[in-house]
Amino acid sequence: QQTLHPPTRWVEGWDALPPAELCLGIAQFNAGAYWECHETLEGLWNAEPRAVRDLYQGLLQVGVAFHHLRGGNYPGALKMLRRGLPRLRDLPETCQGVRAAELYTAARGVHDQLVVLGPERLGEFDLRSLPRIVVVGCQAN
Repeated sequence: QQTLHPPTRWVEGWDALPPAELCLGIAQFNAGAYWECHETLEGLWNAEPRAVRDLYQGLLQVGVAFHHLRGGNYPGALKMLRRGLPRLRDLPETCQGVRAAELYTAARGVHDQLVVLGPERLGEFDLRSLPRIVVVGCQAN
């Protein structure tokens, strides 16, 4: 049960307002600028000593996975989803305004669909279906 549905990790800082850099990274992610999002969130992640940094790293890794997916890099997309999803899986449902549970579920769906398609049928994946990050507390989503 705990493997499939781990208890929520109430990391220090989960209930804080989203920092400006997080809002910028999310805007980049939602615009499909996944590499730029990575660069923005990497700085935030590196500067954060608390465990809430898993939110930032998970978001940037899912973004890098989508960047690889758009480029047709099947192994890279799967690898980065498999790194990012565990970081988001047991965070609070909403963490620093980010609907982490919603993104986890949607990104997990992308992962599962890629596994079913396999590298041979990657072209069948609808890139327009890539999820966006829902966040509360930023000026623009």
